Amino acid sequence: MEFKQAGCAILLSVVVFPVLAETPASPMLSLDRDQLNALTQEDENARRIIRNADRVRAPAEPFRYTLTLLEHKDGQDLTERQQELDVSMRFYKPSETKEKGDARALVRFVSPVRDKGKSLLSDLDKMWYYSPDLRRPIPISRQQRLMGQVSNGDVVAADFDYSYISTLIGEEACGSKQCYKLTLKRRWSYVTYPLINYWVEKETYYPYRADFLSVDGVLIKRSYYKDYREVLGAVRPHQIIVEDALRKDNYTTMTYSNMVLESLPESYFQKEYLMRLK
Repeated sequence: MEFKQAGCAILLSVVVFPVLAETPASPMLSLDRDQLNALTQEDENARRIIRNADRVRAPAEPFRYTLTLLEHKDGQDLTERQQELDVSMRFYKPSETKEKGDARALVRFVSPVRDKGKSLLSDLDKMWYYSPDLRRPIPISRQQRLMGQVSNGDVVAADFDYSYISTLIGEEACGSKQCYKLTLKRRWSYVTYPLINYWVEKETYYPYRADFLSVDGVLIKRSYYKDYREVLGAVRPHQIIVEDALRKDNYTTMTYSNMVLESLPESYFQKEYLMRLK
């Protein structure tokens, strides 16, 4: 992984996918109650399923977790490239006690040692990267590849209900389970993937599989949600396997651990503060 500031060039094993032209980015995006209530969603049954699955993937209050990324290629575990990240999420929607929601995430690189001091900050429609060899944080794209099949936007728990317009297609078998099949189309151009085909277990609302597609409907990669265990008051996936679209034997595992409810100080979620993090 390499970033270069000269000439405003950023190299991070870059794979950038086309922007969905018909999905305009709004300069006034927020998580105010009125804006969330005004979001278009014609299929209310799909919205119910997506909201339930969102709460399985992540709690509705600030939390923190360790994310370990391990790439597998040609039958080998690339342990020398393993990365460990410390992720703090502040994603919640307006409620009876909160008039406005939040959608920020702070990602600190823990290992390997050469990555210590590097960090990512996500704030709704913006993302910044900082490294000790940079003068200041620089804006980056969620679509840029971080490692293996995992992009910057993948390490931050996404709220599909807010980010996508969902439609229920029907039901399909998922191994021994029955799943809802949904299609998701992104609302905003900053959202990492234009289209998603999404399978959610009918009885539990556990996410089972997600196919991430380009604007033309071409498969980019496929994810499976695994290792369901109870944590933070619910049964949640502790591992996501992200497969290469062309070669299933090339994949990256995202393993979640040390999940706790924690709300870091507001100052940590300002891009200027990235330069002070240790």
